[in-house]
Amino acid sequence: MEQIIIERAKPADIKKLQEIGRTTFSEAFSEVNTEENMRDYLEKGFSEEKLKGEMSNQNSQFYFALLDGKAIGYLKINIGQAQTEKLNLDALEIERIYLLKAYYGQKVGQLLYQKAIDIALEMQASYVWLGVWEENYRALRFYEKNGFSPFGKHKFWLGGDEQTDLLMKKELANTNEQKAS
Repeated sequence: MEQIIIERAKPADIKKLQEIGRTTFSEAFSEVNTEENMRDYLEKGFSEEKLKGEMSNQNSQFYFALLDGKAIGYLKINIGQAQTEKLNLDALEIERIYLLKAYYGQKVGQLLYQKAIDIALEMQASYVWLGVWEENYRALRFYEKNGFSPFGKHKFWLGGDEQTDLLMKKELANTNEQKAS
């Protein structure tokens, strides 16, 4: 595979973010959710207004995985008050890692994940956490393989469907040790 570049999204990238966000979410979940719930979530969750608000939050960051200048996936992280659950202000939340289906199994998710871990280590976060749908077995395996363990649950609304996300975290207690390895 050619060189994949991880690059921070800029405010001018709203349309690119909206497109990759809608496409990857739809590819991941349209087969297991109703068309109506998917349409509702995609319209609201990836509206230009919502994405502009998220991008303007100084405690949230988006990164693209780019191949030949084309976005093939993206990452969203939150720190401080931007975290979707108010667990620990010195933690880092991975809110989203999504890829185009054509790139599943090609280590693109691992590159985006590593970017989040690098940022967490740089800021000396105590841990990294995320929420993942309890029926997203592929993602659950990915996070377990990367050292995450479940610690709770929260509700996630996909349109009119109440779903359950497992909350998972990875401790980063020995930050200096991990930077050295």
